Amino acid sequence: MRVKHIDRHWERVINTINEGLLIISKEGRILSVNRSFEEMTGYEAEEVSGQPCTLLGCQACEMAINSHGNGWCKLFEPDQPEMRRCRCTIKKKDGTFLPTLKNASVLRDENGAVLGAVETLTDLSEIDRLDRKVDVLSRQLDETSSFAGLIGNSDEMKAVYDIIEKAAASDAPIIIFGESGTGKELVAKAIHEQGKRKTGPYVQLNCAALNEALLESELFGHVKGSFTGAFRDRTGRFEAANGGDLFLDEIGDIPLSIQIKLLRVLETRQFERVGENESVTVDVRIITATNRNLLELIDQKRFREDLYFRINVIPIHLPPVRKRKDDIPLLVNTFINRLELRTGKPIRGLTREALNCFMDYRWPGNVREMKSALEYAFAVANKDAIDIDHLPPQLLTRPSAVVSTLAPVSVGTGHTERKQLIDALQSTGGNQSQAARLLGINRVTVWNRMRKYGINLKREINR
Repeated sequence: MRVKHIDRHWERVINTINEGLLIISKEGRILSVNRSFEEMTGYEAEEVSGQPCTLLGCQACEMAINSHGNGWCKLFEPDQPEMRRCRCTIKKKDGTFLPTLKNASVLRDENGAVLGAVETLTDLSEIDRLDRKVDVLSRQLDETSSFAGLIGNSDEMKAVYDIIEKAAASDAPIIIFGESGTGKELVAKAIHEQGKRKTGPYVQLNCAALNEALLESELFGHVKGSFTGAFRDRTGRFEAANGGDLFLDEIGDIPLSIQIKLLRVLETRQFERVGENESVTVDVRIITATNRNLLELIDQKRFREDLYFRINVIPIHLPPVRKRKDDIPLLVNTFINRLELRTGKPIRGLTREALNCFMDYRWPGNVREMKSALEYAFAVANKDAIDIDHLPPQLLTRPSAVVSTLAPVSVGTGHTERKQLIDALQSTGGNQSQAARLLGINRVTVWNRMRKYGINLKREINR
């Protein structure tokens, strides 16, 4: 293709460019745009022709009226660079904003006289979305109050972290006690990943999910033809975990017949596959977990006492959320950051009223219930913070709030605590974090005591 042919198809060439293109007069009016500009902004070329370029509302443009009449935009002033590059946001026809990279260059004739400017706009929507993800990930990496996926910096959780580290260094059987939703699976995985067997396999099985026959087959494996439906040999979980860790969740639900076989494996490291007489030897460390009271089950003859003592070598007790309420704000922030990362929805936190509900609620489902509640609130919220009307209905009953108002409070102790807190708040100008440091407590405790004693910050500080 010759140069004259290129000149003939110049408009078509411009319309193949992915970036939005504008030609602007030295008076600051749009003379021409390409097809990518139309797709990017929603404006038709006829709509913007002759319009001032301020139509796009670019917040990074340094526009100024030149009293000498030599130019409308600073780009045209003699002491300014011939080209500008900036990252800015423009306003589309529908009123939404589009992040862009703008390149602006002065356009001159053959004599050097200013004719106008040429600008290109690169859509940065995807980069902006990734930047927000990086921001969320950075906040998560900066969070120092987590341990192997477990979240919390309360004294109760610090004690759990300490025993996890010690248990991981051992090869003895471990049992994790905790209510449903407290994170027993996370503890088991943390023990494996920090232990001597971390290079070996990690296998887990929920013992409550299977009937007796299937559970035996899952644990020990079977040979072809050993029972109806056994069309091929199957490797059991014990064999699969050889050299590593086997996590048996809901250990309190296994039948007595399986308990006997499990006890033998723990004592001899040997078992037989279903339908086979030959023993298989394995090297497996057992981690178990339960939300049931095994001692009661022993009294009811539903759990073997000898198995209990065999698996209960290193016990770990996970506290429920209601026993570590100081961790609730941290849990909330962590889960909101994860939801923001996953959905891209710019919700940053909870309002004070919504957080009050979270602090007052007893959380029978513990951390799992809290995650579900936040997912619900995240879905229905239509602004940058989750408010009380976005919460699931069960949180709004606030049964523990009623209990706390009826609980007896020592008048002398309460009066002293209230006065000390008011004095600390007054001395720090109402800064709750500084007041917490003065009192030797954390900020959440300051906030809880303010609610407990009905302290109005503005009224007390302005006295």
